[in-house]
Amino acid sequence: MINNRIEKLLSNVQKPGRYVGGEINSIIKQKDEVDVRFAFCFPDIYEVGMSHLGMKILYSQLNQVPFIWCERVFAPWVDMEEQMRQNDVPLYALESGDSIADFDIIGFTLQYELSFTNILNMLDLAGIPLKSKDRHSLSQLVVAGGPCTCNSEPLADFIDLFFIGEGEEVDLEVIDLYRKYKKENRSKQEFLIEVSKIQGVYVPSLYDVTYNEDNTIKSVTPKCGAPATVKKRIMTNIDNSYYPEKFVVPLIEIVHDRAVAEVLRGCIRGCRFCQAGFIYRPFREKSVDVIDRQCHALCDNTGYDEISLSSLSTNDYSKIDELLDKLLLWTNKEKTGISLPSLRVDSFSTELMNKIKSVRRSGLTFAPEAGTQRLRDVINKNVSEEDLLKTVTTAFKGGWTTIKLYFMIGLPTETLEDIAGIAELGQKVVDTFYNNPDKPRGKSVKVTVSASSFVPKPFTPFQWEPQDTIEMLQKKQRHLVSSVKTRKIQANWHDADTSFLEAVFARGDRRLCDVLLEAHKSGCKMDGWQAFFSLPKWIEIFKKCNVDPAFYANRRRSFDEILPWDHIDYGIKKSFLINECKKAYENVTTPNCREKCSSCGAACFKGGICSEKR
Repeated sequence: MINNRIEKLLSNVQKPGRYVGGEINSIIKQKDEVDVRFAFCFPDIYEVGMSHLGMKILYSQLNQVPFIWCERVFAPWVDMEEQMRQNDVPLYALESGDSIADFDIIGFTLQYELSFTNILNMLDLAGIPLKSKDRHSLSQLVVAGGPCTCNSEPLADFIDLFFIGEGEEVDLEVIDLYRKYKKENRSKQEFLIEVSKIQGVYVPSLYDVTYNEDNTIKSVTPKCGAPATVKKRIMTNIDNSYYPEKFVVPLIEIVHDRAVAEVLRGCIRGCRFCQAGFIYRPFREKSVDVIDRQCHALCDNTGYDEISLSSLSTNDYSKIDELLDKLLLWTNKEKTGISLPSLRVDSFSTELMNKIKSVRRSGLTFAPEAGTQRLRDVINKNVSEEDLLKTVTTAFKGGWTTIKLYFMIGLPTETLEDIAGIAELGQKVVDTFYNNPDKPRGKSVKVTVSASSFVPKPFTPFQWEPQDTIEMLQKKQRHLVSSVKTRKIQANWHDADTSFLEAVFARGDRRLCDVLLEAHKSGCKMDGWQAFFSLPKWIEIFKKCNVDPAFYANRRRSFDEILPWDHIDYGIKKSFLINECKKAYENVTTPNCREKCSSCGAACFKGGICSEKR
């Protein structure tokens, strides 16, 4: 519901559809008929934010409550931001066109560390004070959730409270308390003290942090009755978890422009570099009937003709064949495609292949992660070269000719031999195609090997590991390229500069708040976009703030060091992570959760596979 002031700007921007609202299934309420207005802010552009499943779920769920109006807000692209600043148009929500400064609660989802500068820029664009201590009233409460809250410290000065874990229940509990305190005209400080008692809520201003002379953390001390550790929230039965029957249908093409059905949460695998595999434990599955019903409702209510079965590893779903059989009963008739975006190398069968190609065939993507078996054992990938070659043979027999393989560069204990192994594994896939008598006739194979840079993350067995320096990562990237001997293989890699900054903020502490503020003053924003990221600019900012970024990115931590996130509890025992780190250096793997319980600690939540095992 844009006003005339906004409408006048749209002829001067590249994609006006990002900024107008009014999409099918968007929700309009009367603001004088609601008690709490919630601005759900995604700190990136419309096309990225509208693809995010968490926003789809919580937007619909919050708007189910009569006294809440949740509206969507996205970071404007630079052309629109320039127009807004020149014409004094504040950052606004798409549903009402109102400035987010008029909202009760301003919520950000934290999906990526390089979006942190966008958060400050969005607050500034709305005229909202950046620091929590400078926002005195209960209105304009700034909150945040999402995976990056597992280490909230680099944003501690700016965010009033963080949601730790899954939001379906805790978000509503916090809003209920907010509504009560707003009606009683209570103070912001009173609210923050009381809300900190809700499980899954972290109020950083209620914790004092002190440091040792070597810049490591000395202590984290709660005050005003805040808990010593903040335990995450989860939905133990995701069949009963809220899921929308319709999504807002975007006006322009977005990154993932399809219906998305969530089939499970968590992961059984325990890859030692993978943060999501640990922070989303325990492993929980939806039932076939619930997934089928949700898929059909979404297609009916959005008009999409493709469904993506979303999870960390979709073919780990225990009833995947039964699910696909049920979906195909109506998707074939309605010419609706089914995509499985997260496929395991070791569980891609002929039967599965035939089902997913029955409507639409596209390239297949697998993630061996490392080029040699030794390194795959180090990271606990638990797949072999034989698994991969067997899988691609099945795919080639089925008519596929395009294979994408994802790897990681810079993993602990990695050598140049492991890097060359990536190219060698790609070559073996190419050879498998040409040695296969059942390969598609008259076609050639294309194999893409993509190598991202390892970023050590909190709540993983590698949280203590140093990241390779930028120079080391670049040397390994060059070695990968030189190791490729055929045009059938295309090698891609992720920019090492951005991975370095990601590592800094992934494991940073509160002293990075000053760095973020200085970066904002220096014009840093859209750092996740190559066109805007400048490492030299960031290095100057770190120098100005007297902060050494290598202290956070390239330093090995000792197991007894207090980490910035040690007062946050995701249910994974630190002793388990330490043991997993030690096993990595012995090239010893750990069985997946279906094979054997490894006592990681997630059983404390009394749900999912942990309860089933018992």
